[in-house]
Amino acid sequence: MEVYINDVKYDVDAPKTILSFCNEIGVEIPTLCYDKRLLPNGACRLCIVEVEGYKTPVTACSEKLKDGMKIHTHSEKIMRMRREILDLLFSNHPNDCLNCDKSGKCKLQNYCYEYGVKTGSYKNEPSELKVDSTNKFFTYDPYKCIKCGICVSACHNLQNSHAISFIDRGFDSYIGAPMEKGFGNSDCVSCGNCVSACPVGALNPKKKYPEDKFRYWEVRKVQTTCSYCGVGCQINLLIKGDRIVEVEPINTIPNDGLLCVKGKFAHKFVNHPDRLTKPLIKKDGKFVEASWQEAYRLIKEEYEEIMTKKGPDGFGGFSSARCTNEENYLFQKFIRTVFKTNNVDHCARLCHASTVAGLANTLGSGAMTNSIEEIDGTDAFLIIGTNTTENHPVIGTKIKKRVQDGAKLIVIDPREIELAKYADIYLQIKPGTNIAALNGLMNVILSEHLENEEYINERTEGFEEFKKVIEKYTPEVVAEICCIDKDDLIKAARMYAKADKGALYYSMGITQHATGTNGVRSTSNLQMLLANVGRESTGINPLRGQNNVQGACDMGALPTDYTGYQKVFLDPVRESMGNFWHTELPAKKGLTLTEMMHSAEKGELSFLYIMGENPMISDPDLNHIKKALNSLDFLVVQDIFLTETAEFADVVLPAASFAEKDGTFTNTERRIQRINKAIDPIGEAKPDWQILMEVSTLLGYEEYYNSPSEIMDELAACTPSYRGISYERLKTESLQWPCTSKDHKGTKYLHKNSMARGKGLFVPIEYEVSKETPDEDYPLILTTGRMLYQYHTRTMTGKIDGLTEIAGKSYMEISPVTAKAYNIADGERVKVSSRRGSVTTMAKVTDKIEPGVVFMPFHYVDGSANTLTNPVLDPIAKIPELKVSSVAIEKLERNSYV
Repeated sequence: MEVYINDVKYDVDAPKTILSFCNEIGVEIPTLCYDKRLLPNGACRLCIVEVEGYKTPVTACSEKLKDGMKIHTHSEKIMRMRREILDLLFSNHPNDCLNCDKSGKCKLQNYCYEYGVKTGSYKNEPSELKVDSTNKFFTYDPYKCIKCGICVSACHNLQNSHAISFIDRGFDSYIGAPMEKGFGNSDCVSCGNCVSACPVGALNPKKKYPEDKFRYWEVRKVQTTCSYCGVGCQINLLIKGDRIVEVEPINTIPNDGLLCVKGKFAHKFVNHPDRLTKPLIKKDGKFVEASWQEAYRLIKEEYEEIMTKKGPDGFGGFSSARCTNEENYLFQKFIRTVFKTNNVDHCARLCHASTVAGLANTLGSGAMTNSIEEIDGTDAFLIIGTNTTENHPVIGTKIKKRVQDGAKLIVIDPREIELAKYADIYLQIKPGTNIAALNGLMNVILSEHLENEEYINERTEGFEEFKKVIEKYTPEVVAEICCIDKDDLIKAARMYAKADKGALYYSMGITQHATGTNGVRSTSNLQMLLANVGRESTGINPLRGQNNVQGACDMGALPTDYTGYQKVFLDPVRESMGNFWHTELPAKKGLTLTEMMHSAEKGELSFLYIMGENPMISDPDLNHIKKALNSLDFLVVQDIFLTETAEFADVVLPAASFAEKDGTFTNTERRIQRINKAIDPIGEAKPDWQILMEVSTLLGYEEYYNSPSEIMDELAACTPSYRGISYERLKTESLQWPCTSKDHKGTKYLHKNSMARGKGLFVPIEYEVSKETPDEDYPLILTTGRMLYQYHTRTMTGKIDGLTEIAGKSYMEISPVTAKAYNIADGERVKVSSRRGSVTTMAKVTDKIEPGVVFMPFHYVDGSANTLTNPVLDPIAKIPELKVSSVAIEKLERNSYV
């Protein structure tokens, strides 16, 4: 169609609104209530334009272009009407720009200046409403609110929550929670998406300390990647001097302008006074500050002595899912070239080692097959063993939106997680019975001939043997194993099988079992059965928990793998990598993280180098971990805080945070993204890559890099799946591996034409009972997990006041039936014991959990869940069975502690 904008002719080839097209051609139209992610509502009326032949102006945000339209965006009439609208708004708005925190970023202020509105012409009574400060992270000032409704729309339609809405009408209306609870007493999860959307100063982050106050013209913005979960949200850090004073989301993939409470508000750890600023050396059992030269000298002395006594087998290292790809690459290279061992691992051993092993076996690649953006095209979701809205909030939000738009949702989980409320079918299985549940779904699919025979015949192998095993798992058998209704299982199988595009999402509820690898293989079996691998908006989607756990695996921080999952025990691979690094490399497979701890306790492993990991909270059977750390001859810990693990160290090296260095993270969907240095390292802290380079050179293997971009060039050269990655390309785009050349555009979803291994492998999987089951001494099942308001071992989130106020203490969820049996009331302290030890914690009585089952988050030092958990390992992936342990509980008298 042809249209005329301010007397200039344009050709338009697709249906568009006037506003969106004007934005494309650079004609600016003012808006207060518009967000391109939301349906327009024209509430503020500021985007009005004049259309020839129309009796009245129209709102550009909602009016669609029509052929022959002649539009005037800044005619004298329109400019006058916009001034009147701004006059009305400003008349009902406090004239306190000098004191308003939003000054410089307030759209109302900017438009009033642009349109020459200096004072309000209309007299209105001041609002008697008070500022709502009940939320821990932000305030709402109803006097400054212009009632544009964008915050409500963001809450309802972007966050897909309904925590806030308009209360009352007219001049007395305000934004709040139902029944006047206030933001802090509502269902609000403090995601801050309403705060980010607010065009004025009505919703503002709290500024608790004087140094947090700033004007927007005083700050500079640095784009980077969030350092929390595996979603990889893109953010701007707002920097004043040497401090991060605010975070704002960026409207791009993968988060599309959304954040969670941690991404938006939990950045104060970077400038926290507890940051490590100088190296520490332990003398006579106490830490003393030292120079870098002193710390390095001690490391060199101990290295030489232990290498002489024990040889390479006496050494090991834990890399970090919170460090960059470049740093993980250097760490595993350091362990192999300097320590001459493959004893290198990281926290993936505790979360997704079974994913790498299981999917590599069945498909040939142990990673998420599809992309976050593909959620919008999915017809049915199977969510099993992932509390998505709490652990990967932005992905959870996108799934909720797609379900509200019509997609089907099946949730399988021992706890009634938030997504269960949105589910068409919720199967509350007994902990540890995932494989039985998946086999039961596949039994129904096969018995009712709902499988995709053509796909199975063309793209898979092993089907007949697999089918024989599945025949045993009838709905009746599975219902008894899982403690669910067989009819619900049948309905779920039919619903999922009949969807055109079914996507399966899982996390540690599948992986953290002694049968974790088989659990992962079972997800693969189901998806191949329905042709849900190798197609857009389908797939097997393991959600990686930490910001760079995918990248740490990709970089070879594993005892059996170099970068890109090239095997250390294959002679040609090892020789090729040795030639690339100009050294001879060890041939023997290394020890896993859990195996290194056992080796340390036995006195075999003597020198351990830990970068950015905290096993004294994250590992199972913490009493065993404590003994192992105490048994070491020498422990080096490199971190940003003096963690619970660092307390055991002989040398502590102060590292830079994500905001103080350059590098890349790889998110859960295999997307490689930049992090950019925003401030200088605190005190004498150094980036991890620089420390590793200096220590390696000191110990005899010389490393010299001017910047992380040079490290990326090196790792790309020896890693086929990263070969096309460079900082030059990442300036303008993020890329998903495999990206095999400079011209390759990256891979949106895997296995498009064939599986990475050739044909997908069906694996016959039998259900096995968990290694610990309830008995007379330990009659309850303990399952563990994460929560929204904390992260990993609280190294970072433990420094955030608001998160501590909301969720600063350990707790145990217990069903009302179980609580009544033990005479335990909500909020009372209880003692929880397993065969490994005992802790005290607070009881939280809830219907989320079934009788006979209790749940504890693992984040806390006091009341540490991992004192109780079972260290028994999956024989293939060596991952511990963190999800099922047997425990006993008893009520404690008031003020009684163990």
